[in-house]
Amino acid sequence: MDTWTVVTGASSGLGADFARIAAKERRNIVISARREDRLKALAEELTGLGAQAVEVVAADLADATAADTLWNAAVARGPVDNLVNNAGLGAHDPFESGDWGREAASIEVNIKALTGLMKLAVPHMKEAGRGRILNVASVAGFLPGPGMAVYNATKAYVVSLSEAVAEELSGTKVTVTALCPGATQTEFFDSADMGSVRLVKSGGLPTSMSVARAGWAGAKAGQRLVVPGASNWMVTQMPRVLPRSALTKIIKRLMAKEA
Repeated sequence: MDTWTVVTGASSGLGADFARIAAKERRNIVISARREDRLKALAEELTGLGAQAVEVVAADLADATAADTLWNAAVARGPVDNLVNNAGLGAHDPFESGDWGREAASIEVNIKALTGLMKLAVPHMKEAGRGRILNVASVAGFLPGPGMAVYNATKAYVVSLSEAVAEELSGTKVTVTALCPGATQTEFFDSADMGSVRLVKSGGLPTSMSVARAGWAGAKAGQRLVVPGASNWMVTQMPRVLPRSALTKIIKRLMAKEA
């Protein structure tokens, strides 16, 4: 029976690029995001790139029932052997004055929906005898994030969860990989109101496709953590060598908005 790859947050950026990589491997793909019009346009592109079949499932993972709905729609088409948890939300504001609605949605998408899809995928894949789960985390998951406190905390959760479940699954043919990129050329910074952030304005950011390729290759190799780029790897080591108080001050400066 043909198997399927599920990609969340597929309407742009990393998600769309993961889907393009899967299409070039002639996979069956379920793409999901909120913007159905973009998904339909991407579906046509994926078919042209070689995808065997493409199904569009429009879903807002900030809705508490959306993860179950997406998963049920996917497995109705056949076994899922690749799950890419890419959907994510963030906001750049001081914690005190931040938009709680946006932050709550970030927790729902980055933590609850991701965990819910994993809870459904793991037994499904174990029963099938194989599978890969690729969770898009961030180097932010290794750092406290003044100005993006909730977002960084959600990504720390993703890193921790991914490593723990990967260890639980050792000895099986089901793997879990956390992809931890740094700042990347995607629409995320616009949606998170980060266009004027010092780190983003510095330029020279890697393309989403280069990051997606690194994550995809790492997942295929069964790596538990993938940190693209030497500079990003060095960032993940900062908590090992710097006092926590100094670290938070450095991150605060890097993430500050400029006039």
